Amino acid sequence: MLRESILNKKTGIITYGMTPPKASYNAEKIAEIAQKQVERLRGLDIDAIILYDVQEESDRMDEERPFPYMAMLDPEHYSEQYLHELGIPKIIYRCVGKYSEAELADWLKKDNGKDRFSVFVGASSRQQQRSLELADAYKLSRRHNSGLTFGGVMIPERHMKKNDEHMRVVAKMNQGCSFFVSQATYNIEASKNFLSDYYHYCNEQEIEMVPILFNLAPCGSVKTLEFMKWLGISIPRWLENDLKYSADVLDKSMQLTNKIFEELMEYGLEKGIPVGCSIESVSTRKVEIEASIQMVNDIKALIENKLLVETAR
Repeated sequence: MLRESILNKKTGIITYGMTPPKASYNAEKIAEIAQKQVERLRGLDIDAIILYDVQEESDRMDEERPFPYMAMLDPEHYSEQYLHELGIPKIIYRCVGKYSEAELADWLKKDNGKDRFSVFVGASSRQQQRSLELADAYKLSRRHNSGLTFGGVMIPERHMKKNDEHMRVVAKMNQGCSFFVSQATYNIEASKNFLSDYYHYCNEQEIEMVPILFNLAPCGSVKTLEFMKWLGISIPRWLENDLKYSADVLDKSMQLTNKIFEELMEYGLEKGIPVGCSIESVSTRKVEIEASIQMVNDIKALIENKLLVETAR
């Protein structure tokens, strides 16, 4: 149903994002982690699991990374070998710059004809060395696997600086992207500004809007907050203060992010923009991971209630 939901521009698509285990772990440790993830996700009412393709991003920021970078398992290998028990579609991220044209072409040709899903990600900065550009990856996908449903990344923070993220999104749509996932959403103003410009531009150009999945991630500590900021997530000063000085940082972050998504969902319904949600934990702490699972249930209920009200109008 995921392919149909995307192609039909459905509102309310909900996914859960995960990073594969560290490549340095032995098979026993990987299997242990996978089993815990399967147990957490089994029974969750979601449309897909997102598996990230992690790349080193130290050249993007001057500040030292709060958590050390560690190479992770290939997301598709992890999905096929360890998460096959979960009969949920998997959306595989691909940081295309680290693959050669031949490598990406071979991956695209694999299982041609089956429903497959991906998000193509470009370089994290202009300084980052890369073998392949995003535009090349889009062309290769169309050439080697026209059935692959692929999306792109949308960054509200970039829209704050350049006011052209909606143009980037439409350009990627013209190259085949049929949905977009944002990075973690803590700045409601940036996200609504993007949605407004996206709506009006598409309306003027008579372009059908595709689903925008806003990423939500709980923040359970000041260290997680610092990591989010290092990742480039825009966190307004008032919200950062509310988290830092809260008696319960995790609970406060869940309250705030739920409210943020509710406002984005309402705005999307008002404008006819297919808004959805992707939830993850950027931390490996058990308490934050469990909070992200709770957030899935909370957001799912919120989406269903909003759609019920909208249908009754």
